Amino acid sequence: MATVLVVDDSAVMRQAIKAMLVDEFDVHTARNGLDALHKLEQLQPDVITLDVHMPVMDGLTCLARIMDLRPTPVVMVSALTERNALVTLEALALGAIDHVVKPGGTVPPNLDEVAGELVSKVRAAASARLGHQPSGRTPEAPQPNRDAVPRGAIELLLIGSSTGGPQLLTELLPQLPAGLGAPVVVAQHIPGSFTATLARRLDESCALRVHEVDRIMKVRRGHVYLGRGSADVVVARRADGLIVKSVPSGADYSWHPSVDRLVASARRHCDPARLVCVLLTGMGDDGAAEITEVHAAGGRTIAEAEETAVVWGMPGALARLGGASEVLPSYAIAGRLADWVR
Repeated sequence: MATVLVVDDSAVMRQAIKAMLVDEFDVHTARNGLDALHKLEQLQPDVITLDVHMPVMDGLTCLARIMDLRPTPVVMVSALTERNALVTLEALALGAIDHVVKPGGTVPPNLDEVAGELVSKVRAAASARLGHQPSGRTPEAPQPNRDAVPRGAIELLLIGSSTGGPQLLTELLPQLPAGLGAPVVVAQHIPGSFTATLARRLDESCALRVHEVDRIMKVRRGHVYLGRGSADVVVARRADGLIVKSVPSGADYSWHPSVDRLVASARRHCDPARLVCVLLTGMGDDGAAEITEVHAAGGRTIAEAEETAVVWGMPGALARLGGASEVLPSYAIAGRLADWVR
């Protein structure tokens, strides 16, 4: 049984989170970041859930110390506010692998819904691998590809990711050149309050312009379109070219923004042979089925390799279906995309 350390300054919330997890995990609690560090070596937990704002030592400071003293999978648990969205994204950049929106109130009205999400994310964290890029490894220059797609042939580059994805996107997207020959559309499973902040952070670090899809937007080369969280992002075609838009999350899809729904919409409006699809770290199998269809129709597809994926659920599903043109470690993906999407 995996050991979980729940860190929160609210006694009510500590007990509520413990109750959500206790049937499946050996659960211990800490009242703030300093208390968590005192218990880190003693308990050697398999997973830590970490509040953001706490007295004595806050979540970010505690997370940085955890990653320095004893790297451990951490799931951030924070309230749904713009300030917490920024702090949580900073936490993901520091090494936290996922996040859960903390329910509000003394007795959370959506406890059952949050419990299911928390249990699944803690379960995934218990099997996650940290430090997905080998120490000292730098992105590799792409090798000449005898099957390289002809110049100008690619119409869209689609990327799907979930657990561990925000951190990986902050590494991968800045490696793509400003002259990349196709627009990029990203479906990252994330709450709606986080995507505007994530898009701004990515835009500051990328040669490509990065936008949150908060309205109907015409897609252009040199731009990245990040699907709004808690909704779905789809591709459509108008007389003047392709567009992306945010639509209400579809009940037929389990995760949002749905990678399967994004890729399915692109297949309807584009020649699949002119698509490139990438499936990155994440639990579950979102995107695997639709990307396999793209591969079967002549499109180029990449699954992140198990050796670097925080959770090899989604890319593993794609690889098992035979839908990946290549299975690559994270540090080699940008180079291959630059090779294909000239």
